[in-house]
Amino acid sequence: MSENWRKAGWAGAAIGVIAAGAAAGVAVERITVGRGIRRKARLALDAAGDYGSLRGTAGTCPAEDGTELYYEVDETEEPTPPGGAKRRLRRKAAAPATVVFCHGYCLSQDSWHFQRAALRGLVRAVYWDQRSHGRSARGLAQADGEPVTIDQLGRDLKAVIDAAAPEGPLVLVGHSMGGMTVMALAEQFPELVRERVLGVALVGTSSGRLDEVTYGLPSIGQGAVRRLLPGVLKALGSQVELVEKGRRATADLFAGMIKLYSFGSREVDPGVARFAERLIEATPIDVVAEFYPAFQVHDKSAALQGFADIPVTVIAGDRDMIIPPGHSVAIKEELPAAELAVLDETGHLMMLERPEIVTGLLTGLLERAGAVPAPTNVGAHGRRTAGSAAQPGR
Repeated sequence: MSENWRKAGWAGAAIGVIAAGAAAGVAVERITVGRGIRRKARLALDAAGDYGSLRGTAGTCPAEDGTELYYEVDETEEPTPPGGAKRRLRRKAAAPATVVFCHGYCLSQDSWHFQRAALRGLVRAVYWDQRSHGRSARGLAQADGEPVTIDQLGRDLKAVIDAAAPEGPLVLVGHSMGGMTVMALAEQFPELVRERVLGVALVGTSSGRLDEVTYGLPSIGQGAVRRLLPGVLKALGSQVELVEKGRRATADLFAGMIKLYSFGSREVDPGVARFAERLIEATPIDVVAEFYPAFQVHDKSAALQGFADIPVTVIAGDRDMIIPPGHSVAIKEELPAAELAVLDETGHLMMLERPEIVTGLLTGLLERAGAVPAPTNVGAHGRRTAGSAAQPGR
């Protein structure tokens, strides 16, 4: 039994993180420093940063199957006219543009922490947790045995928009699975895109052919991973308690893998790396197992044409092993007018690794789309930086 437990733990850590889109090699000090000291260091990092602490006005709405989806709204700050009194409006003002942020697989709305801090008060924004992630409820359809589909996630997004932004223009921002969710929305609700969407940002995402991703593995192991991973995940998903126990026991390996698969630079703030680890740790292995098959059949290349007439920004990391930059290039080929930025020495969690650059690119999209006036100066964690880190058009 102990041998099975050990194997489940290692497999749960390895496969769970590869599927989740996170992780980074075990450093020497993790091997040589005692486990108790490492645990204290993790707790110190948790206490040192405010990552994931930003909150807005909370709400919930039901998905089509009754699953409660959790969202938060950050409103704009009303300008106060000279003299201090707020101006009385004789007629109702037009609804402001709302920026809707969609997070990725095995993450939550808190993964947009830096962008939220930078844009707070400048734009009306909705942050939501995908079904079975974050503060949203576990998918009821999945409890009844129905598989997760990207189309279902697109309908979930429509439910959130109907509840949190029922009128006014929209800008849609999606990272990884969140980008696929945005594509699914466009395919199923083209009139919504035509009538209300001003612009779209697709961050570290793909329109299809994810079954060809190698996760940085040598060619000799790629076939085995593709053949065995779905079955192994399904088996692990049926042994949740055992696998989660094993994942906790292999926390140091887990943290090392997160850094490897999440970030492309060695100079990542340890507090940010620990934040990414916490986000992924919060995703149960059975959720990992439920969602993984949906990516293997995901194909939304045709849906991209729904964005052909609006500003689109595509952002990729040149060292992303979860969704390699070639997938962003493929999106650019479908949308020639889109702005493509490939970030140097950057992995899958680029909004955490390069927050200033990503926020600058998003702010530029908001300006081009007319959602904010140009130029707009963003807040803390969002200063634009010059240099070669972003390579538009690559």
